[in-house]
Amino acid sequence: MIGGKDLTQYLNQGVEKLVADIIKSTFQNPKETKFLLDYQSKNKKNLQLRSNFEVKGLHVPAFLISSISDTCNLFCKGCYARINGICGNQNSRELLTADEWTEIFSQATTLGVSFNLLAGGEPLMRRDVIEAAAKFPGILSAIFTNGILIDNTFMNLFDQYRNLVPIISIEGGKQKTDARRGSGAFEKTEAVMKRLNQEGILFGTSITITTDNLEEVTSQQFLSQLIISGCKLVFFVEYVPFEPNTRHLLLGSEERKILDTQLNNLRMVFPEMLFLSFPGDEKEMGGCLAAGRGFFHINPYGDAEPCPFSPYSDCSLKNHTLVEVLQSPFFKKLQDEKLVGGEHDGGCALFEHESIVKACLYSQINFNNKVSTS
Repeated sequence: MIGGKDLTQYLNQGVEKLVADIIKSTFQNPKETKFLLDYQSKNKKNLQLRSNFEVKGLHVPAFLISSISDTCNLFCKGCYARINGICGNQNSRELLTADEWTEIFSQATTLGVSFNLLAGGEPLMRRDVIEAAAKFPGILSAIFTNGILIDNTFMNLFDQYRNLVPIISIEGGKQKTDARRGSGAFEKTEAVMKRLNQEGILFGTSITITTDNLEEVTSQQFLSQLIISGCKLVFFVEYVPFEPNTRHLLLGSEERKILDTQLNNLRMVFPEMLFLSFPGDEKEMGGCLAAGRGFFHINPYGDAEPCPFSPYSDCSLKNHTLVEVLQSPFFKKLQDEKLVGGEHDGGCALFEHESIVKACLYSQINFNNKVSTS
């Protein structure tokens, strides 16, 4: 298991390589390369900040995942955000305001966070928060979006603030994408990617990997088409079966071996593209990176959760700072129990051990109640 100072050094080296690889993919785009070289300098300061905090006993992850919206313009099959209650107006909880998100992003900057993954719901439905994230050039904000809402005003925003990087969600080609996201979804996202490419804006794609699309989306033919579209980054995210009747879509051990092999081949065949795999790449970092090891999740209402697929929390950013959240007893218990940072056999570790995660949370809540009444 990699932990503490060793993990910080490992993550810092990985982040440096990640930034360098992104820069290499933009050499034919002088405007983007100029921004990224400047960001590379800022990131070196981020790396040093995180190392300094580690010496003081505070481990700061390189990534945040911020779900800024609880609504979406699509109804994708098997959407974890809708099933978890994040998306779809299923409750009357008060969303974090743009000012509250601005304060969170400001704290993240002072701690040396390098990347902020903006999600939802559909994050572009909170333009006020997107504009807030734009004001922090030391953090690269990857916006995980279905892309359909990207219009001229968003194009101008992305052109002006290069730290905003749209990551367009697809499921493969037209058949697979429309089957999950609705008729016409692929055609709309294809048009958006073409426009982003024409405007010289760095963008990537996010693909949920299932047993149904594994062969297609890891094929050289499919990736060649993405390169033609201008895509520079590809996130492969393994499907998590929140709907019980969809477990057949979950990758098994053999499919994960195929994915690992294909990724190694793709990285050699397409050196101009950057490929990231979750949770597959976590194996190189001593196991699951959730609960503050490498990232944690903030839901639209401010709850600090181990990850988007494990929606449990013992504290909120409405009344806690990022430093306090990173010292969350719940997060620490998950790490002590080796639910994160332990042996990694593929899949989402916290989802597969949901009952234990809940037990850790409830035992901590009971402990806190006893302390407060004693």
